[in-house]
Amino acid sequence: MNEKINKAYSILGVIKRNFIYVDKNTFILLYTAMVMPHLEYANPMLLPYKKRNIESIEKVQKRATKLDICLKHLPYVERLKQLKLPTLKYRRLRGDMIEVFKIIHNYYDQ
Repeated sequence: MNEKINKAYSILGVIKRNFIYVDKNTFILLYTAMVMPHLEYANPMLLPYKKRNIESIEKVQKRATKLDICLKHLPYVERLKQLKLPTLKYRRLRGDMIEVFKIIHNYYDQ
């Protein structure tokens, strides 16, 4: 788990060093393409159940949303609303519901 969190932080560093100004659209493209996949890697199998793991994953997104200079002063929940991004907790729950639906309706090969 820590390897994926560290990788997400390192990618955030690359974005921060290579992009002088990041607006909303650019941030969303970069974040969803480069950072979010590391935070959601193998989510059903590596489900973070410890509170500290959940908080450390969410902390990556909190820091990432501060890259947009216009939103830096807003609280985390407001930044997510402005960027139209869900919390990572919501994405994990949604992913779990999708997996349960697939299992119940036999969408997996046996």
